Amino acid sequence: MPGHGTNFHLPENPDLVTMAHPEMLPQINIGETIRNYRLQKGMSQGDIEKRTGLLRCYLSRVENGHTIPSLDTLSKIAGAMEIALSQFFSESGHSNGSKGLPQLSDDEVRFLSQVRRYASNLNDSDRKLVLAMVKKMAANSK
Repeated sequence: MPGHGTNFHLPENPDLVTMAHPEMLPQINIGETIRNYRLQKGMSQGDIEKRTGLLRCYLSRVENGHTIPSLDTLSKIAGAMEIALSQFFSESGHSNGSKGLPQLSDDEVRFLSQVRRYASNLNDSDRKLVLAMVKKMAANSK
């Protein structure tokens, strides 16, 4: 169709311009990413609800992948967690935030968030005692 708009050359392999190879695209599960950041911050869905006005049931649907939020909504959620919106889309956004470390499961993130919440009230001696107990329990479970 000469003369109709801009001409451009399609790649010889048409699969490259379709979703036939999704593994070539970055995989971001925005709901999982939001949940991971929320748990890392030691926040509940209710905390996000109070700060944003977004209903807890809506946040649950987002985190479970049933709803994809708009950028405006993502911005509100990021603001509530006091993180940059761009962190939701960074390479490490879906993991625990540090490259080279193993990715934590949801249960591990929840557990560590709880420990973090209570650890702030402990003095140095108590923290050492808790760490010694955890090491002993881990050694006994092998």
